[in-house]
Amino acid sequence: MMDNSMHDSMPDSDAVLAQFNRLVQELLRGNMRRNTFRPWEVELLLDIESCNLRESSKRETLRRYQKAVQRHMEKGAGLPLKMSEYLEAVKTKRAAQTAAQTAAQIVL
Repeated sequence: MMDNSMHDSMPDSDAVLAQFNRLVQELLRGNMRRNTFRPWEVELLLDIESCNLRESSKRETLRRYQKAVQRHMEKGAGLPLKMSEYLEAVKTKRAAQTAAQTAAQIVL
């Protein structure tokens, strides 16, 4: 007989993604109408706040972050990646592209 208690306590990734999308929509609209959050939501909100996003680009960054999390969850992740992790990945990718472009120019 298998013990499913551990599995039962893990949230379903589809439910987590739906909850994440709701959270991002609330952030984009600028109105949080609820006062209860799951622990991972609180962690994400604190992380987003700590990223100190420029107001001018905040909405677009949130939308791109949301798409990245959707791809991340589709690949089997149990919880959304943090905004800080997303921004670091973007920064790393840009640095790699810049290095590749620089190397290509040197070769030319």
